Amino acid sequence: MALLSLSHRQRGELEGLVSRTPLAKERCRAQALLWLAEGADVADVAERLDVSRQTIYNWLSRFQGRAELDLRARLLDAPRLGRPRAAGGTIDELVAAVIDDDPRPLGYHATVWTAPLLSQYLRDRHGIKVSDRTVRRAIDRLGLIWKRPRHELALRPKTWRQSKGGSNAAWTRRNARSC
Repeated sequence: MALLSLSHRQRGELEGLVSRTPLAKERCRAQALLWLAEGADVADVAERLDVSRQTIYNWLSRFQGRAELDLRARLLDAPRLGRPRAAGGTIDELVAAVIDDDPRPLGYHATVWTAPLLSQYLRDRHGIKVSDRTVRRAIDRLGLIWKRPRHELALRPKTWRQSKGGSNAAWTRRNARSC
């Protein structure tokens, strides 16, 4: 005895999906339902499609439970939300509050904030565990631009050429001719 009973119209639609749909999941589920309607055993169908028997039972119950929808919608997965965001936009204000300050007064041995240092700060001070990538996204949302600190040499005194054995007047005359 078959687990599933299909009308002629449903059978025709499922056969059309098997032969014409570009979606592999949809084609696989339609074929499974056709085989079940023909009286095939769940274990045989699962083996043919290389899925578990539980998957076949899930497809069958989903198909039967969505009788009010059209045939294609009965075959598709239900929309899923996915994993919830760890920090979302909650860390934006915390990052904005400290990004312009020096991390040394807070006990860190660095002169500028980095993503790993900010994630450590959020973990230490606020108990929020986030990845460095999440911190980088927060910085992007804030519109901040990361740059390496530029080390500038101290300005040279006016007499630096004399200390090196040259004269400032000779340098000025040579450059005045070439201009």
